[in-house]
Amino acid sequence: MEMNQYLSMFIDESRDHLQAMNEHLLSLENSPEDVSIVQHIFRSAHTLKGMSATMGFEDLASLTHEMENVLDLVRNHKLQMDSFIFDCIFKSLDALEMMVEDIIQGGTGKADVTDIVSALKSIVSGDYLKNGSAAGASGSAAAKADKAGGNKELDEFQYSILQQSIEAGIPVFRIEVTIRQECVLKAARAYMVFNVLEQNGEVIQSTPSVEDIEQERFEQSFTVYYISQLAQDQLASQIAGVSEIDKVDVVLLDRSKLDELMKAPEPAPAQSKPAASEASASRPETPKPEAKKAAGGGAPVAGRTIRVDIERLDTLMNLFSELLIDRVRLEQLASEIRRSDLTETVEHMARVSGDLQNIVLKLRMVPIDSVFNRFPRMIRDVAKTLDKKVDLIITGADTELDRTVIDEIGDPLVHLLRNAVDHGIEPVAERVQIGKPETGTIYLRAYHSGNHVFIEIEEDGRGINRDKVISKAIQNGVITAEQSGKLSDEDVYQLLFASGFSTADKISDISGRGVGLDVVKTKIESLGGQVHVSANWGKGTKFTVQLPLTLSIISAMLIRLADEKYAIPLSSIVETMAVKSDQIRVVHGSTLINYRSSVIPLVHLAQLFDVPGFTGEPAAEIQIVVIRKGDKMAALIVDEFIGQQEIVLKSLGKYLTNLFAVSGATILGDGQVALIIDTNALIK
Repeated sequence: MEMNQYLSMFIDESRDHLQAMNEHLLSLENSPEDVSIVQHIFRSAHTLKGMSATMGFEDLASLTHEMENVLDLVRNHKLQMDSFIFDCIFKSLDALEMMVEDIIQGGTGKADVTDIVSALKSIVSGDYLKNGSAAGASGSAAAKADKAGGNKELDEFQYSILQQSIEAGIPVFRIEVTIRQECVLKAARAYMVFNVLEQNGEVIQSTPSVEDIEQERFEQSFTVYYISQLAQDQLASQIAGVSEIDKVDVVLLDRSKLDELMKAPEPAPAQSKPAASEASASRPETPKPEAKKAAGGGAPVAGRTIRVDIERLDTLMNLFSELLIDRVRLEQLASEIRRSDLTETVEHMARVSGDLQNIVLKLRMVPIDSVFNRFPRMIRDVAKTLDKKVDLIITGADTELDRTVIDEIGDPLVHLLRNAVDHGIEPVAERVQIGKPETGTIYLRAYHSGNHVFIEIEEDGRGINRDKVISKAIQNGVITAEQSGKLSDEDVYQLLFASGFSTADKISDISGRGVGLDVVKTKIESLGGQVHVSANWGKGTKFTVQLPLTLSIISAMLIRLADEKYAIPLSSIVETMAVKSDQIRVVHGSTLINYRSSVIPLVHLAQLFDVPGFTGEPAAEIQIVVIRKGDKMAALIVDEFIGQQEIVLKSLGKYLTNLFAVSGATILGDGQVALIIDTNALIK
């Protein structure tokens, strides 16, 4: 079977399942007795195993199968979770992520996981307890109990679930499915049957086991025990609708029939595993008939989301940008021709394209949760390595950002969070000694404000020692002793972002190598953002990252410099104004201007960019644009304000890179190209 067409789907779904398992495992670590969480992890592991086996990634499927064996004992109350088991499953997830990453890079997904597999097998057998590596329920007893139940179709746990369902009035079925003799892909047909079943109810047990069915280790038939609200004939017809199914035998079970089946010996292979969808230990999970009715006739509700290739979204954005350029051109023509019917049509087109613009932009917006969701696991591992206790509290994970920004922001946030645990949060003994709770807290927040998204990382640790930062900066030659006395707190904290700067007393694997914060600042500024620091010595530190909402379509002020047009992003503009030339001052070679009881630098853009047509003749009155970067401001001299406009940001390609004060270009309605000014580069 040709599998390449399914590879991207496999990769996306594998990532989703691995992330879900990580999140649920973290929850289980806080509530080890909650078997319902184990059920979620088991389902994800089971689905991932089936997908991997189908795609031919045997190492992935094998490791997931060993994980499944451990989880199966836990969810059936035959094994209790302990620190050794948690660490072992976390390592398994790391290995699975590494294997999936290898597949993404074009590899085969193979890896040497012998040690992890051995550890998982020792948990199932109970041998890991003999070495005193952990304390918990007897694994060997669990393994024996598991084998002891293999002489019947149902073990006591599964029987209990079905019994409770019958008592609750929920229909229970025993379904025997026979596949045609000439069928080539038996496992694929069985998978389609299970897909039908899992959309309409809960599969409790299958004979042969699900892994045997997936590997085509069965004859022509298999049996499942099933809970569903569907009628018996409707269930039979849906299964019979799958291609190459020869026969479907659906039996509605009552208490007496169920008891008879428990007494009967089972001729099929001894060991069996529940299928991907599993009821909880306390009571069966009742299907929701309301959702079925909404879809009509008991059919499952259709998925409300679809996966779209990123390149298609980029193509859509490029096509829309062409449409936007033509719209502006039409608006210009309509204003020149002045025909009412043309004007009305263009106005309607402007409204429709405006709505389309909002939809296209929203399509590119991704919840920042896709970045945040990997941090709880990372914080857990770093805290454990450093022997610290840390709580990570995340708020605003549903805040949306442009996909382009999302792709780039992950690594800077990783640096900031690792620094927060290493440099910020004190060791447990130190926290207790100074009267703080032994568990430190890191707050990770995201929220919208205007055309920007703010991400805050705040911790209740030791804060930043201003004197130590200044001393280190002087020692490294970043500043002089004379300059240090004039620095504000914000200026001192910004010294942390100097290249190679570190206040760590010793180098560790976590931080303190003199790399990290300078990379963070460079990356954030390359995205058009800024990073600010505030701290309170002894109480904590807060890093605030400010990012643009989108990098594709921005509001800008079009200006003229001599014979050329330029665009300045509105998000950088404080105000525009006209000033008299006698307000300009030249101090020590720097041109300055009085602005609202302060003095700010004045930049002559046409002269700076050496614009064709620039004469340099002074005018009695000049037009200026006041721009801001953090707390600093500057004024730019322009020749004419053309007006505000929505513009599409285009890169300048591979040949025009690292241009000073230019972040890209846009095509105007009349076909001219206008360069977009990077105002951050103009403020020092």
